[in-house]
Amino acid sequence: MIFQKPKNTLEGRGKPTPGVSEIVEDTVIVCDKCKKTLTPDELEREMHVCPYCRYHFKINARQRIHNIADDGAFVEFDKELIPRNILGFPGYDEKLKAARLQSAEQDSVVCGQCEIGGNKTAIFVMDPYFMMGSMGYVAGEKITRTFERAACGGMPVVCFTASGGARMQEGVISLMQMAKTSGAVKRHSDAGNLFISLLTDPTTGGVTASFAMEADIILAEPYAQIGFAGSRVIEQTIRKKLPSGFQRAEFHLEHGFIDNIVDRKRQKNYISQLLQIHLKREAQAL
Repeated sequence: MIFQKPKNTLEGRGKPTPGVSEIVEDTVIVCDKCKKTLTPDELEREMHVCPYCRYHFKINARQRIHNIADDGAFVEFDKELIPRNILGFPGYDEKLKAARLQSAEQDSVVCGQCEIGGNKTAIFVMDPYFMMGSMGYVAGEKITRTFERAACGGMPVVCFTASGGARMQEGVISLMQMAKTSGAVKRHSDAGNLFISLLTDPTTGGVTASFAMEADIILAEPYAQIGFAGSRVIEQTIRKKLPSGFQRAEFHLEHGFIDNIVDRKRQKNYISQLLQIHLKREAQAL
């Protein structure tokens, strides 16, 4: 198996592959869920979803934008914002360099404006290949600016989350982003704008405890892990065995914490319909 840096063309249509940056064409991939053998071409045709069991492989932020946005409609915001080692945390500079090489991104979130089914919207997408989508001060600033732009322009916001939580190398400054982004969500909501979040595997920690679960409509991909603390930490704290699948999207849907589970192939059409309904209601209210 050969590993290479992923390509990031123009507004970003880099080809992600499950679990690695890029895989040679003649390499096969084994599905984590059903253990069936798949080829990269087969996976790409299926939007990186297993055709046998519907397991959703991780994909990068640019590929999600390519899947959801109308062709040529995406314009990126704040690409120049780059995190630095503001606390002088040992080894953080090296981790940032490695994350940039692995993901071909400057930070863990890509923000911008696009059209989805002809509906103008602001969008931000977290990248699991940049330090597991952790939220640092730059990610929080970019997300906040996206909500503020959307509020000023009367646009809905759509986000795709994938995160292990706050970035420990930035200490309390990273934790502050939970309150900062939540405030931006509230101001956007007070302006009468729609916010849709789609939770992907995994969405955990401070991201779950802030903007990810504050949307008007909360969706998830099948089998996505969604939670705050890890299941083992919870079991050790409460000294009880947790139910099977306790942090999976299906459990959350059954217990009313999310609104629906949407397969990757249906996401663009589904979100486009939600945006259209919102626009019609806005027009009727005028």
